[in-house]
Amino acid sequence: MLNLKDPEHTNTRWNILLIMVLFASIMGLPSSGNASEAKTSPHLQRAKIFLAATDYRRAIEACQRHLEAYPSVEAYVYLTYVYHALEGYLEHLAKRDEWVKIGYVSISLATRGMFDLVDPPNIMPRMAREMIHEGVRQQSDVTASMANQLDKNRTDELWAQQTAWREANPDRWWAGVPEAWDW
Repeated sequence: MLNLKDPEHTNTRWNILLIMVLFASIMGLPSSGNASEAKTSPHLQRAKIFLAATDYRRAIEACQRHLEAYPSVEAYVYLTYVYHALEGYLEHLAKRDEWVKIGYVSISLATRGMFDLVDPPNIMPRMAREMIHEGVRQQSDVTASMANQLDKNRTDELWAQQTAWREANPDRWWAGVPEAWDW
């Protein structure tokens, strides 16, 4: 049996450590194939459709699946953006006094599948908006912080793109994504 504490096996210890570090580095770095797959991810393609339909629950879930499949600063920013889009849509509805639609958004977010047919969630739309606002704010703060931890400069670049998108589409920005993101 190999005794790695034995001074005679110092080189062996270093070789094993070097192999482990190299393996971890290789496994941690996405190949160029993975990067291109991430850019054309079916999760993001679905999220874009869900945003257009104002189905924010499914858009969030699609971005979460994308983040799990392709973890990156972009994936965190995309998820944060969808949280912001949900908040933007709710603000838009509140300004137009469309509380019934806010209630629909709340029901969509709280869905539990077929169980909702026999035990539907009941919540007042104005309360729902406040509850969703608080939850969205917290979640978007968390994902934005994680994106900044990975690459602050890239995060700033992506947020500049979404700011330009919002300014160019003030009445519908929450139903789509910046064209530069190529979802």
